[in-house]
Amino acid sequence: MSKPTPGLVITIALLALALLLSALGALHHPAVIDYLQQLEDRRQLAAELKSLIAARRDALFNDPAAPTAGNPEGDVALVTFFDYNCPPCREAALNIEQAIKDDRSLKLVFKEFPILGPTSKFAAVAALASHKQGKYETFHRALMGFHGLVNERTTLTIAAQVGLDVEQLKRDMEDPAIAGAIARNSALAGDLHITGTPALVVGDEVMPGVVDVAKLQRAIADARSKPKG
Repeated sequence: MSKPTPGLVITIALLALALLLSALGALHHPAVIDYLQQLEDRRQLAAELKSLIAARRDALFNDPAAPTAGNPEGDVALVTFFDYNCPPCREAALNIEQAIKDDRSLKLVFKEFPILGPTSKFAAVAALASHKQGKYETFHRALMGFHGLVNERTTLTIAAQVGLDVEQLKRDMEDPAIAGAIARNSALAGDLHITGTPALVVGDEVMPGVVDVAKLQRAIADARSKPKG
Protein backbone atom coordinates (compact mmCIF):
# COMPACT_ATOMS: atom_id res chain seq x y z
CA MET A 1 0.00 0.00 0.00
CA SER A 2 1.43 3.38 -0.98
CA LYS A 3 2.04 5.90 1.79
CA PRO A 4 0.30 9.30 1.69
CA THR A 5 2.56 12.01 0.38
CA PRO A 6 3.59 14.83 2.71
CA GLY A 7 1.47 17.19 0.65
CA LEU A 8 -1.63 15.04 1.15
CA VAL A 9 -0.98 14.85 4.90
CA ILE A 10 -0.71 18.63 5.11
CA THR A 11 -3.88 19.05 3.05
CA ILE A 12 -5.82 16.71 5.36
CA ALA A 13 -4.45 18.50 8.43
CA LEU A 14 -5.45 21.87 7.02
CA LEU A 15 -8.96 20.60 6.25
CA ALA A 16 -9.32 19.22 9.78
CA LEU A 17 -8.12 22.52 11.23
CA ALA A 18 -10.55 24.43 9.03
CA LEU A 19 -13.44 22.26 10.21
CA LEU A 20 -12.41 22.72 13.84
CA LEU A 21 -12.14 26.48 13.48
CA SER A 22 -15.48 26.54 11.68
CA ALA A 23 -17.11 24.60 14.52
CA LEU A 24 -15.59 26.88 17.14
CA GLY A 25 -16.78 29.89 15.20
CA ALA A 26 -20.28 28.44 14.96
CA LEU A 27 -20.45 28.26 18.74
CA HIS A 28 -20.30 32.06 18.78
CA HIS A 29 -22.97 32.52 16.12
CA PRO A 30 -26.03 34.33 17.59
CA ALA A 31 -28.45 31.66 16.36
CA VAL A 32 -26.40 28.90 17.97
CA ILE A 33 -26.10 30.85 21.21
CA ASP A 34 -29.87 31.40 21.26
CA TYR A 35 -30.53 27.71 20.65
CA LEU A 36 -28.16 26.63 23.41
CA GLN A 37 -29.79 29.13 25.78
CA GLN A 38 -33.23 27.75 24.93
CA LEU A 39 -32.01 24.24 25.72
CA GLU A 40 -30.66 25.42 29.07
CA ASP A 41 -33.89 27.30 29.84
CA ARG A 42 -35.93 24.17 29.12
CA ARG A 43 -33.64 22.10 31.32
CA GLN A 44 -33.99 24.56 34.18
CA LEU A 45 -37.79 24.73 33.78
CA ALA A 46 -38.07 20.93 33.81
CA ALA A 47 -36.02 20.79 37.02
CA GLU A 48 -38.14 23.55 38.58
CA LEU A 49 -41.37 21.77 37.62
CA LYS A 50 -40.20 18.54 39.23
CA SER A 51 -39.70 20.41 42.50
CA LEU A 52 -43.05 22.21 42.19
CA ILE A 53 -44.93 18.98 41.47
CA ALA A 54 -43.31 17.34 44.49
CA ALA A 55 -44.34 20.29 46.67
CA ARG A 56 -47.93 20.32 45.37
CA ARG A 57 -48.40 16.55 45.15
CA ASP A 58 -51.43 16.39 47.44
CA ALA A 59 -53.18 19.27 45.66
CA LEU A 60 -52.50 17.63 42.31
CA PHE A 61 -53.29 14.01 43.02
CA ASN A 62 -55.36 13.87 46.21
CA ASP A 63 -57.76 16.84 46.29
CA PRO A 64 -61.09 15.30 47.42
CA ALA A 65 -62.98 17.91 45.38
CA ALA A 66 -61.41 16.68 42.13
CA PRO A 67 -63.41 13.93 40.37
CA THR A 68 -61.48 10.85 39.34
CA ALA A 69 -61.82 7.96 36.90
CA GLY A 70 -59.97 4.76 36.15
CA ASN A 71 -58.45 2.90 39.07
CA PRO A 72 -58.87 4.94 42.29
CA GLU A 73 -55.94 3.02 43.79
CA GLY A 74 -53.82 3.24 40.65
CA ASP A 75 -50.05 3.28 41.00
CA VAL A 76 -49.76 6.20 38.55
CA ALA A 77 -52.02 9.25 38.47
CA LEU A 78 -52.66 11.26 35.32
CA VAL A 79 -53.94 14.80 35.94
CA THR A 80 -55.77 16.61 33.15
CA PHE A 81 -56.40 20.37 32.96
CA PHE A 82 -59.03 21.28 30.37
CA ASP A 83 -61.73 23.68 29.16
CA TYR A 84 -64.94 22.46 27.53
CA ASN A 85 -64.68 25.11 24.79
CA CYS A 86 -61.13 24.14 23.85
CA PRO A 87 -61.21 22.05 20.62
CA PRO A 88 -57.78 20.45 21.23
CA CYS A 89 -59.05 19.34 24.64
CA ARG A 90 -61.57 17.12 22.87
CA GLU A 91 -58.81 15.34 20.98
CA ALA A 92 -56.76 15.08 24.17
CA ALA A 93 -59.74 13.59 26.01
CA LEU A 94 -59.98 10.78 23.45
CA ASN A 95 -56.30 9.95 23.90
CA ILE A 96 -56.67 9.97 27.68
CA GLU A 97 -59.72 7.73 27.47
CA GLN A 98 -57.75 5.25 25.35
CA ALA A 99 -54.89 5.28 27.86
CA ILE A 100 -57.33 4.54 30.68
CA LYS A 101 -58.84 1.64 28.74
CA ASP A 102 -55.40 0.18 28.06
CA ASP A 103 -54.06 0.56 31.60
CA ARG A 104 -56.07 -0.78 34.52
CA SER A 105 -53.55 0.57 37.02
CA LEU A 106 -53.99 4.20 35.95
CA LYS A 107 -55.86 6.81 37.97
CA LEU A 108 -57.25 9.87 36.17
CA VAL A 109 -57.75 13.15 38.04
CA PHE A 110 -59.92 15.86 36.46
CA LYS A 111 -58.98 19.52 36.98
CA GLU A 112 -61.63 21.87 35.63
CA PHE A 113 -59.68 24.85 34.28
CA PRO A 114 -62.12 27.19 32.48
CA ILE A 115 -59.96 29.86 30.86
CA LEU A 116 -62.04 30.68 27.78
CA GLY A 117 -64.68 32.90 29.32
CA PRO A 118 -67.91 32.84 31.33
CA THR A 119 -69.57 30.09 29.30
CA SER A 120 -66.64 27.78 29.99
CA LYS A 121 -66.84 28.60 33.69
CA PHE A 122 -70.58 27.87 33.74
CA ALA A 123 -69.94 24.45 32.18
CA ALA A 124 -67.13 23.72 34.65
CA VAL A 125 -69.30 24.63 37.63
CA ALA A 126 -72.14 22.49 36.26
CA ALA A 127 -69.78 19.56 35.72
CA LEU A 128 -68.51 19.68 39.30
CA ALA A 129 -72.07 20.06 40.58
CA SER A 130 -73.08 16.93 38.66
CA HIS A 131 -70.68 15.00 40.88
CA LYS A 132 -73.29 15.30 43.65
CA GLN A 133 -75.66 13.23 41.49
CA GLY A 134 -72.97 10.67 40.68
CA LYS A 135 -72.84 11.56 36.98
CA TYR A 136 -69.65 13.58 36.63
CA GLU A 137 -67.83 11.23 34.27
CA THR A 138 -70.88 10.74 32.03
CA PHE A 139 -71.59 14.47 31.92
CA HIS A 140 -67.93 15.33 31.34
CA ARG A 141 -67.72 12.93 28.40
CA ALA A 142 -70.90 14.36 26.87
CA LEU A 143 -69.68 17.96 27.22
CA MET A 144 -66.34 17.03 25.67
CA GLY A 145 -68.12 15.26 22.83
CA PHE A 146 -70.24 18.30 21.92
CA HIS A 147 -69.04 20.01 18.74
CA GLY A 148 -69.96 23.64 19.11
CA LEU A 149 -70.04 26.37 21.72
CA VAL A 150 -70.68 25.00 25.18
CA ASN A 151 -72.75 27.77 26.75
CA GLU A 152 -75.40 27.87 29.48
CA ARG A 153 -78.17 26.57 27.21
CA THR A 154 -76.17 23.70 25.71
CA THR A 155 -74.74 22.78 29.12
CA LEU A 156 -78.19 22.39 30.66
CA THR A 157 -79.53 20.62 27.57
CA ILE A 158 -76.71 18.08 27.74
CA ALA A 159 -77.28 17.73 31.48
CA ALA A 160 -80.88 16.70 30.85
CA GLN A 161 -79.82 14.33 28.07
CA VAL A 162 -77.49 12.40 30.40
CA GLY A 163 -80.20 12.05 33.03
CA LEU A 164 -79.29 14.79 35.48
CA ASP A 165 -81.99 16.51 37.52
CA VAL A 166 -81.43 19.96 36.05
CA GLU A 167 -83.19 21.88 38.82
CA GLN A 168 -81.14 20.07 41.44
CA LEU A 169 -78.04 20.73 39.36
CA LYS A 170 -78.76 24.47 39.35
CA ARG A 171 -79.10 24.46 43.13
CA ASP A 172 -75.91 22.48 43.56
CA MET A 173 -74.06 24.94 41.33
CA GLU A 174 -74.54 27.57 44.05
CA ASP A 175 -72.33 25.63 46.46
CA PRO A 176 -69.33 27.91 47.20
CA ALA A 177 -67.12 24.83 47.52
CA ILE A 178 -67.35 24.41 43.74
CA ALA A 179 -66.08 27.92 43.07
CA GLY A 180 -63.33 27.21 45.59
CA ALA A 181 -62.29 24.04 43.77
CA ILE A 182 -62.03 25.89 40.45
CA ALA A 183 -60.02 28.67 42.11
CA ARG A 184 -57.62 26.09 43.53
CA ASN A 185 -57.23 24.51 40.10
CA SER A 186 -56.41 27.90 38.61
CA ALA A 187 -53.84 28.64 41.32
CA LEU A 188 -52.31 25.20 40.90
CA ALA A 189 -52.04 25.68 37.14
CA GLY A 190 -50.30 29.00 37.71
CA ASP A 191 -47.83 27.40 40.12
CA LEU A 192 -46.97 24.81 37.46
CA HIS A 193 -46.62 27.38 34.64
CA ILE A 194 -49.71 25.96 32.91
CA THR A 195 -51.18 28.83 30.91
CA GLY A 196 -53.32 26.99 28.37
CA THR A 197 -55.37 23.89 27.76
CA PRO A 198 -55.08 21.00 27.39
CA ALA A 199 -52.29 20.18 29.81
CA LEU A 200 -51.38 16.96 31.58
CA VAL A 201 -49.29 16.11 34.60
CA VAL A 202 -47.82 12.61 34.68
CA GLY A 203 -45.36 11.67 37.39
CA ASP A 204 -43.04 14.65 37.70
CA GLU A 205 -43.63 15.98 34.19
CA VAL A 206 -45.97 18.65 32.82
CA MET A 207 -47.08 17.89 29.25
CA PRO A 208 -48.80 20.82 27.50
CA GLY A 209 -50.95 20.43 24.42
CA VAL A 210 -52.40 17.32 22.80
CA VAL A 211 -50.29 14.29 23.70
CA ASP A 212 -50.68 11.26 21.44
CA VAL A 213 -51.45 7.89 23.00
CA ALA A 214 -47.99 6.40 22.42
CA LYS A 215 -46.19 9.35 24.00
CA LEU A 216 -48.65 9.36 26.88
CA GLN A 217 -48.09 5.67 27.51
CA ARG A 218 -44.32 6.20 27.52
CA ALA A 219 -44.70 8.97 30.11
CA ILE A 220 -46.89 6.71 32.25
CA ALA A 221 -44.36 3.88 32.02
CA ASP A 222 -41.57 6.28 32.95
CA ALA A 223 -43.53 7.52 35.98
CA ARG A 224 -44.26 3.94 37.00
CA SER A 225 -40.57 3.01 36.85
CA LYS A 226 -39.49 5.74 39.27
CA PRO A 227 -39.37 5.21 43.05
CA LYS A 228 -42.45 6.56 44.79
CA GLY A 229 -41.66 9.38 47.17
